[in-house]
Amino acid sequence: MRFLKYHFPVAIIILIAVIVAGCGGTTGTTTQTPTATTTSVPTAVPTPSPTPSPTPSPTPQPTATPAPVNALIHTGQVTVNGTVETVLTNAAGKTLYYLTSDTPTSTACTGQCISFWPPLLATGAPTSATPLPHQLSVFADANGQQVEYDGHLLYAFSGDSGAGQAHGEGIVSFGGTWHVVTPNL
Repeated sequence: MRFLKYHFPVAIIILIAVIVAGCGGTTGTTTQTPTATTTSVPTAVPTPSPTPSPTPSPTPQPTATPAPVNALIHTGQVTVNGTVETVLTNAAGKTLYYLTSDTPTSTACTGQCISFWPPLLATGAPTSATPLPHQLSVFADANGQQVEYDGHLLYAFSGDSGAGQAHGEGIVSFGGTWHVVTPNL
């Protein structure tokens, strides 16, 4: 028993020392900074595929003012506020609009306005491919020889990319509201 009495505490101390030494611990606090090695491995960079998104109404983009032509007016069908309407169109089939702040004797749409709302210009008397209940004429203003229908100056809209569109309907800008031109106004 005496052997255990003297050797047991020594055995415990040796056991603790072995455990501490095996774990790499010391009596003081040390911080080891791990070192990392990096190797460059060529990898293919994935090409992102386009994700479909809802198609919003086009954002109007400034356009160059078209050169005057002998304006030929057509009619076409567009949906305006959920209703199919017959509207006046230019020779390319784009919907024509008028601005409520224009008057028969002055235009409110000049300068920057015409880059978004190109005026319909003519070199001579405008004509229509179909009979219209009101008169077509030309008004000499700051934009040139601009076509008017029943006293309303005519414009296209840069936000309409083609025939059958009326994205400009109801836009409030340049001192008034834009409306599609219907044969009966």
